[in-house]
Amino acid sequence: MILYRPVGTKELELIAESGYREFPPRLPSQPIFYPVLNERYAAEIAAQWNVQYNDDHRGYVTRFEVEDAYLGQFEIHTVGAGYHQELWVPAEELETFNRHILNEIQVISSFSGEGQSGSST
Repeated sequence: MILYRPVGTKELELIAESGYREFPPRLPSQPIFYPVLNERYAAEIAAQWNVQYNDDHRGYVTRFEVEDAYLGQFEIHTVGAGYHQELWVPAEELETFNRHILNEIQVISSFSGEGQSGSST
């Protein structure tokens, strides 16, 4: 399954340090890792949340694929409009989740306080 994850610069740097193979551990105040099911929703979060609340006012959308059989254990949650769909992965499961990522995590778009600054899709 193709999933998306909106991230800020600090998280993106940690992803890069892993060779674009895994997401970094969650902070103690973040009990859930939530990849989203569509690019539209991920872009909204990156452009509206990450740009506004990150120190450098930048947000990015990543795209990655995870083994379908593994993802079957996680319920899809709709948290707003019908397309606001995400998986809720407990933070303690993230290391295992990362082992089921196929290929590399790709950055497909970036946003800044000036708006969208690039897209590779």
